[in-house]
Amino acid sequence: MRDVVFAGGPVATMDAARSFTDAVAVRDGRIAAVGRDAVRAHWSARTEFVDLRGRLLLPGFHDAHVHPVYGGIERLRCDLTECLDAAQCLRQVEAYQRAHPDTGWVLGGGWDMAQFPGGAPHRAALDQVTGTRPAYLLNRDHHGAWVNTAALLLAGIDRHTPDPPDGRIERDPGGHPTGTLHEGATRLVERVLPETGDAEYLAGLLEGQRHLHSRGVTSWHDAIVGPYLGYDDAVATYLDADRRGLLTGKVRGALWWDRGRGREQIDELRHRRDRARGHRFRAETVKIMQDGVCENFTAALRLPYLGEHGSGLSFVDSELLAEVVPELADAGFQLHFHAIGDRAVRDVLDALAGAREQDLRHQIAHVQVVHPSDVPRFRELNVTATIQPRWAVNDAAMTELTVPRLGHRRAGWQYPFRSLRAAGAVLAAGSDWPVSEADPVLGVHVAVNRSEPDTDDPPFRPEEALDLVDALAAYTAGSAWVDHAERETGTVEVGKAADLVLLDRDPFALPPNEIWRCEVELTMVDGAVVHQRR
Repeated sequence: MRDVVFAGGPVATMDAARSFTDAVAVRDGRIAAVGRDAVRAHWSARTEFVDLRGRLLLPGFHDAHVHPVYGGIERLRCDLTECLDAAQCLRQVEAYQRAHPDTGWVLGGGWDMAQFPGGAPHRAALDQVTGTRPAYLLNRDHHGAWVNTAALLLAGIDRHTPDPPDGRIERDPGGHPTGTLHEGATRLVERVLPETGDAEYLAGLLEGQRHLHSRGVTSWHDAIVGPYLGYDDAVATYLDADRRGLLTGKVRGALWWDRGRGREQIDELRHRRDRARGHRFRAETVKIMQDGVCENFTAALRLPYLGEHGSGLSFVDSELLAEVVPELADAGFQLHFHAIGDRAVRDVLDALAGAREQDLRHQIAHVQVVHPSDVPRFRELNVTATIQPRWAVNDAAMTELTVPRLGHRRAGWQYPFRSLRAAGAVLAAGSDWPVSEADPVLGVHVAVNRSEPDTDDPPFRPEEALDLVDALAAYTAGSAWVDHAERETGTVEVGKAADLVLLDRDPFALPPNEIWRCEVELTMVDGAVVHQRR
């Protein structure tokens, strides 16, 4: 650990006043002084001087909703996240299979629903490159999987297999499975998947951590810690890495609520919480996934989707939700909800309205379709909106799979970031990586521009864009606050941990449509450099 002085450029402190300064001193892993005059007293012969040269220094990014173990493992398996279309996905699967002839199953994921007709790839295409070798490939949003014929046969899934209550098997007109499994239908294959070993889980966590640090992320909220989509509970992996000094990020985990069970699991969650307390890792939150996603008709809507597709799925019955939410809160759990559709958002808000007021800082993630009358309730109920800005764009998922299914009126209720901010809600921000790229700079760019970088697509609901300072605050102070870490990190203030990120330029000096050009040069946690660009 070294003593460092940063000076010669802007420092965005992200404090309550969102103030700027011009220098920071780091000593023994803490912020020792802020501002050039105060910093001078901390210069010594052993102090390393970093000339900012106009580059922006700010608090380390805090990803409020991310899955680094999943993301890391998928990067080490058949990684489809960089594929641009269906043909490229198939070429990547074929290349992976040739490079890994002895691994049995072809496992991995990252394909985008918008790359396939109707968002549902067919097993026949996968069969052509995998043959009789079973394949199980999660989609990018982790709400479904693409499987081949061999995998369906091993799992015993055929035209007579009923859809589970919380999922759907994609079928042809004759009722035969076509190879896409939505939501809970993935569990039909999970039971025959090969077991992932402890070494691979640890390797996945470390790769995920490396990737996050390279994007300036110093701390994060792992939004699912428990068995899901064929993965096991990662608590032991985190604790092992923590004990061995391998966990360099600061992590709060969200214990998975098993939607197939009820309130009898609350005592188990208490015991898991007691066990999941380490030095850099704690799991004191419960994650409840209330619905699915619009693209496959599983997000829970108040009124039906356009066409013959129903109104989505509520994974936890609203009456049960209203019972367990106050009980979980009384047990001291922060609650972290996945809610995409307007019915899911309203059911969660209604359930939280019945909980006793405590400083638990409950949060609703994604908040995609929010009825306008529910926007002010976030502030009224002290509920944080945990946003994923990368999704608020006119990409193919929006224009081909979402707007046509919602209709234009409801489509106009999507991702109301500025309205939530104006209503007084606290905003936290996360990537949901590997659902979307983990880079907070890209998230900030989209939050400000409501469009992808370097594109001619029109902005999506530009009236809901955030100011740059508010977007950065959501990735720093807001996310640290919702995770009860604001006394330790999230702002550049004397006495706090030296969790810092240095960008290669100052986004405040750039035109808004060029924010994305900023890159991370250095990431520091507790004064130790965990990433430095070569």
